[in-house]
Amino acid sequence: MSASAIERALATVIDPELRLPLTELDMVEIGENSVTVKLTVAGCPAAQRIEVDVRKAVAEFNLEVIMSVMSVAERDALRVKLRDGKPPRFNPFGKDTLTRVYLIGSGKGGVGKSSTTANIAIALAELGFRVGLVDADIFGFSIPGQLGITDKPTRVDELILPPVAEAGPWGVKVISIGMFLEDNKPVAWRGPMLHRAVEQFLCDVYWGDLDFLLVDLPPGTGDVAISLGQLLPTAKTIVVTTPQVAAAEVAERSGSVGLQTGQSVFGVIENMSWLVQPDGSRFELFGAGGGQAVADRLSGISGAPVPVLGQIPISVALREGSDAGKPVVSSNPTDPAAEAIREIAVKISQDKIGLAGKLLRVSV
Repeated sequence: MSASAIERALATVIDPELRLPLTELDMVEIGENSVTVKLTVAGCPAAQRIEVDVRKAVAEFNLEVIMSVMSVAERDALRVKLRDGKPPRFNPFGKDTLTRVYLIGSGKGGVGKSSTTANIAIALAELGFRVGLVDADIFGFSIPGQLGITDKPTRVDELILPPVAEAGPWGVKVISIGMFLEDNKPVAWRGPMLHRAVEQFLCDVYWGDLDFLLVDLPPGTGDVAISLGQLLPTAKTIVVTTPQVAAAEVAERSGSVGLQTGQSVFGVIENMSWLVQPDGSRFELFGAGGGQAVADRLSGISGAPVPVLGQIPISVALREGSDAGKPVVSSNPTDPAAEAIREIAVKISQDKIGLAGKLLRVSV
């Protein structure tokens, strides 16, 4: 029995939370007739899945699989490895980040901002990108339910491991205040607590290397939007609106607050654009032109062209998928709304990050 062959087999087992092989995380020990798996913490929510995957990987070697827990020293060593030389409470999305960051906001609630954000995240992951999603709508959090996430984050001392929504090769790492509350309790916080919460989401969560970070902003232009504008200096703003003129006028403010905190406006998404009739015609239930109106106004304010990234039709499948925790882009990919969202995700994926003045992760 070759230890190297066993190690190669175990290297195919990926930790569901960290998205790295168990062998790279020093979570396995190979004995003469056994394999010991060391979980990060007792009661790890991914324990059962890890055990099943390990047993499957070493089935041909007829080894006993022993489930254990890391010692304090081993857990400390893991934290150091995950930080990769960075200090505790480090914001990985500062001015030198290579992650493309988008703040997705709306002027008011009820325009489908969160369902749009959740589906874009899944669509980007299905394109093969590493994606993180912050539910910064502290008072009206809904992202975990939209993605079907019921797991709680795992804490490795002060480090928070976010649950992962399955999609593509990497999944979508997600954090939300709703994951820390019991029984759907409301959040009644003032400005300093809100700032602390969003800062923790960025600094205390293990995100790893991400291609994209999407942030679902609360509606309007309050404390959270301002805090995130300061914490995410490279972020770009995406505004979600409906065709209705009244909604468009309010949505303009969402893009404007980003300009005030230094973010450029990447584009506008018009949701609920029309309802497809049985004969194939389009019924514009909420009017027409709202998305283009917002884009035109933001172009004038910013002094740079702001495009309409796409128009998403009214979709029963999108609503049902959001209610069931099964995003429409994966549960019903041929639905017109799913197709529109995937086209938007492709446009976002083609946006290139500026590298001027950034510290590149290159070794000589």
